Amino acid sequence: MSTIDDAVASMKKNLAERTGKSFTAWVNIARSLGTDKHSDIVSYLKTEGPMGHGYANAVALEARKSGVIVDEDPVDLLYGGDKASLRPLYDLIATTVSAFGKDIEFAPKKTYISLRRAKQFALVQPSTATRIDIGINLKGVAPVGKLEASGTWNGMVSHRVRLITMADFNKDVKNWLKQAYEQAG
Repeated sequence: MSTIDDAVASMKKNLAERTGKSFTAWVNIARSLGTDKHSDIVSYLKTEGPMGHGYANAVALEARKSGVIVDEDPVDLLYGGDKASLRPLYDLIATTVSAFGKDIEFAPKKTYISLRRAKQFALVQPSTATRIDIGINLKGVAPVGKLEASGTWNGMVSHRVRLITMADFNKDVKNWLKQAYEQAG
């Protein structure tokens, strides 16, 4: 990814954290205003956003490209609003799991992201505004410590790990995910 791409990704993430709505959501709002006049869109966004000129300008530029409403990114939907602060933790989990192999599929659902290989081996769910739960399929592994039985939480996985901070995503959790990935192959 280039430095410009990094800057744009950072800007989009910051906008969601500051306003509770994703960049795509703001583009859709701007397109629904019924005007394609750049200054009108920027003025509206700075007032109603509320956002600074740079953010409003970027949204207005994107909104004026096409009249087609852009679908929301499902990950943005899960990690927007009061759950936006969990996005960096999700991104760390996704980056870590992606390194396991090229055969991983991230399949967004309404309330979680399914992690699949030949079959689902885990899921990542922003359960509250302050916690991500990772469901893991680990056949034959007894619950211990942070690795608890999933119980009635989710029948699609055998175990659950609750994460509140970045430090909670430790070596043990990474190893459990890697083990589940290997079992799913």
